[in-house]
Amino acid sequence: MDVRDKKSPHILIINWQDWLNPLSGGAEVNLREIFTRLTDEFDITLLCSRFKGAPGFEEIQGIKIYRVGSRNLFNFFVPSSYRKLNRFRRFDLVIEDLNKIPFFGRFFVKEKRIAVLHHLFGRTIYTETNPMAASYVYFSEKLIPIFYRDIPIVAVSESTKENLIKMAVPEENIQVVYNGVDLSFYRSFGELYERPTVICLGRMKRYKRMDILIESLPEVAREIPNLLILFVGSGDDLPRLMRLAKKKGLEGVIEFKGYVSDQEKKETLSRSWVSVNTSPKEGWGLTSMESQSLGTPSIVPDSPGLRETVKDNETGYLYPFGSVSRLSGILIDLLKDKGKVIQLGENARRWASNFSWDRSASMMKIFIKEVIKRS
Repeated sequence: MDVRDKKSPHILIINWQDWLNPLSGGAEVNLREIFTRLTDEFDITLLCSRFKGAPGFEEIQGIKIYRVGSRNLFNFFVPSSYRKLNRFRRFDLVIEDLNKIPFFGRFFVKEKRIAVLHHLFGRTIYTETNPMAASYVYFSEKLIPIFYRDIPIVAVSESTKENLIKMAVPEENIQVVYNGVDLSFYRSFGELYERPTVICLGRMKRYKRMDILIESLPEVAREIPNLLILFVGSGDDLPRLMRLAKKKGLEGVIEFKGYVSDQEKKETLSRSWVSVNTSPKEGWGLTSMESQSLGTPSIVPDSPGLRETVKDNETGYLYPFGSVSRLSGILIDLLKDKGKVIQLGENARRWASNFSWDRSASMMKIFIKEVIKRS
């Protein structure tokens, strides 16, 4: 055990996945960006599920990662794995990531606990999976106010905080720590594409409702010559979206790029005229903030989490969730005015500069130290 181990508080984070997992998403980005910045302050261990080809243990950027069980059964391995790790790590604090299925740490964790909540699926989970699996998630979320209302909870947005309060979690127990943006990476890359280009970035999941954008495009394509729509990302809803695009006669308008490297993502985002999000709810619009930090205006639904990322008619636009006509109207008006695109993009870059991962990590550090000091 090194000197840092002896002097630093020991923290265990329980998360379904680590950021190297091919199925990782925004929760894992949050985990990596915040806690890799805190390894000088805390001795951090991550307990997560295994994935094909991953070792059972490795240390990455100062975080000790232990992988056990499969993705679907990981929560059943958590109690025994925690006890084994705690025998030689002696944790001062356990952080539970409440992503889909809670771990119910109150039944086996004796140390102080914090929960981190990104967003609650609610009934939107029924659009993503079969009724049995969806009900498992839906009713598990209903248990959060019963089993977590008496411990500190970090919410990634005011929308998530409001959801918790509606579920009878005491407001004084909730701390908002916004997600950030890697401002050193997401900087303006190059000139706008010559073609009016719209990017839709993210995991291609049914509940993200990217079909709404496709439904809006026939009208936009009639009004905007040489229109190009880029879908960037992979996921199991991709085949359905491709079929819908073909049905709408949009093969020459839409390009499905699939998974791309971070560098290509940055270039594509920065050169696109506007980014579009169609999700009914998110904990926080990470892709919206990445777009804006690159000077690309963002159009998002007036949905929980997402509405906090855009200043309407200043850095982008809000539209009523699911409104195909409103979305197509906004796109047509904006894509006809390149000067407006540039103006909004400049505003967006300034706005996004308020949200850095350094700031988020600093807030989390202060909060964790306060919790550890409590009697």
